[in-house]
Amino acid sequence: MTILLALASAIAFGAGDFCGGAATRRSDDLRVLLVSLPAGLCVLLPVAVFTGHWHAAQLAWGAIAGVAGGGGLLVFYRALAMGPMSVVAPVSGLMAAVVPAAVGIAHGDRIGLTTVAGIVLCLIAICFVSIERGSGPVRLSGGPVLAALAGTSFGLFFVILKLGDDGTLWPLAASKVSGFAVVVVVAVARRRGPLALVRDRATLGIALLAGSLDMLGNTLYVLAARLGVLSVAGVLSSLYPASTVLLARLVYGERLRPVQRVGLLIAVVGVGLVTTG
Repeated sequence: MTILLALASAIAFGAGDFCGGAATRRSDDLRVLLVSLPAGLCVLLPVAVFTGHWHAAQLAWGAIAGVAGGGGLLVFYRALAMGPMSVVAPVSGLMAAVVPAAVGIAHGDRIGLTTVAGIVLCLIAICFVSIERGSGPVRLSGGPVLAALAGTSFGLFFVILKLGDDGTLWPLAASKVSGFAVVVVVAVARRRGPLALVRDRATLGIALLAGSLDMLGNTLYVLAARLGVLSVAGVLSSLYPASTVLLARLVYGERLRPVQRVGLLIAVVGVGLVTTG
């Protein structure tokens, strides 16, 4: 069940990232996040009510996780706008997978050699899918570097959220509130005049869908990490670039390079090993 939940989380994350990137290309990162984050929270809160009573200490962990997640989303959406999605998403996915895997194993996650081999293959797969065309130097402001910073923040979000897990969804709700607060602070700091919101209906709809899918991915991850070990749940959930890349291929016609196709194949093998392990 852990593996299925984590893979479903990856699909939801990837679709949400694609929608977020599509909305950002039509508007900008702050406007999109000011819509998508509250949308996700509105989806989550009615569900959280039925999962139990909140606890102050766990809410605090969730809020800390949200600071990392909110900052990561700001950087990630900027990277997606710079594109291409088929490069940005895999780079962030790699870093988002490495952090919880390393922390989980360091804290004694008991996993077999087959599972370890599968995790390693998944990490290699993300690397293969993220290879960018061209050999020029990568600028600090480039999409891949921003994606790496965003992925590290996502990895920290996964780890901290696991620390605050109390069997309910309230820590996740707290993380989204603090993440939204981070976005609002940045929006106010950047403002040069009235704060503009998304007004185009199509962009608004895509942003709302992005927030809902992101929240679904987060919820599925929490359940996966609760039922299993952090290293496995974190790595499998971080395979979200695969669905982002495939959607970018279908919608925008972004071509998959041969090495990226190999990476997707390696990911399938890696998931298979984790499943059998």
